[in-house]
Amino acid sequence: MLDLISLQVKCPICHKSLMDEENLVDNEQAVKLKIAIDGKKGTIWLSSIYGSYNFHSDIDIPQDKIAAFECPHCNTEILSDQKCKECSSPLIQFYLLAGGKVSICSRSGCKNHSVEFQDLKTALNHIYRDFSYLSRTSNIQIIKKPGKVEEKTPIKDDKEIITSGTYLQSFCPHCKKGLIENNMLKFKIEKDDGEIGFLLLSPYLNVFSHKSTIRLPEKKAIKEIKCWHCESSLIEKDKKCPQCGSEIARISVAAMSKMIDFYICSKKGCTWHGLSDEDLKYIIIEDSEEW
Repeated sequence: MLDLISLQVKCPICHKSLMDEENLVDNEQAVKLKIAIDGKKGTIWLSSIYGSYNFHSDIDIPQDKIAAFECPHCNTEILSDQKCKECSSPLIQFYLLAGGKVSICSRSGCKNHSVEFQDLKTALNHIYRDFSYLSRTSNIQIIKKPGKVEEKTPIKDDKEIITSGTYLQSFCPHCKKGLIENNMLKFKIEKDDGEIGFLLLSPYLNVFSHKSTIRLPEKKAIKEIKCWHCESSLIEKDKKCPQCGSEIARISVAAMSKMIDFYICSKKGCTWHGLSDEDLKYIIIEDSEEW
């Protein structure tokens, strides 16, 4: 249940916030730290999404090496007397701004981590804050909007609007099987280097939290996005993202009691999504330029 919650942390020594609002990872403010690994020093930005292992850094991070982390404010190394249960490397602990602590392994590539809230009330507040406004109930509304005057192409005055927070029932446009698993929108993906994994997206409109089983570099498009049932490609080769120019993927979502095409950008960090020109005659996505 804690997956996709953004955890706000602070230095355990000087108690200053480690959150960097100017640098985003997984479309959320990142945890900024100084890092020393394999004889190199630099800065690393870790994802604040619990369950995500994404990061970006100004130095190369080799696999299976133990790193030392320092607070960017007090320049003190962040240490812990606890060991990782998976690989016996030192654990690094941060304090949660809301009370409690989160631990991560200092060995690159090790995915062992844990979060401990100060009390149950704090944990529940996190869950309610991040999930209470999201509902499986369809938030599609009928609105009145003056139609544009176009010859030979009558446009309805009534348009449906898909509001932020709407749960998108999503399907593969090829095999028609559902793409939702464990309340997440699931895709099979492939990077330029051939590495294959799975991408899990929030199924709620305009909620951009996500995680992946492989590391995805920031601001870089995914080479291939497939249905995890039939493995058909979802990339539309003849269409590009109007916001960043990257390739886009097409899925089917339920709206207006029928299936419509829904497009998402393949570039990590780009939040563009849209509908086909035909569906835009009858449906509006809340916060889209069409509205």
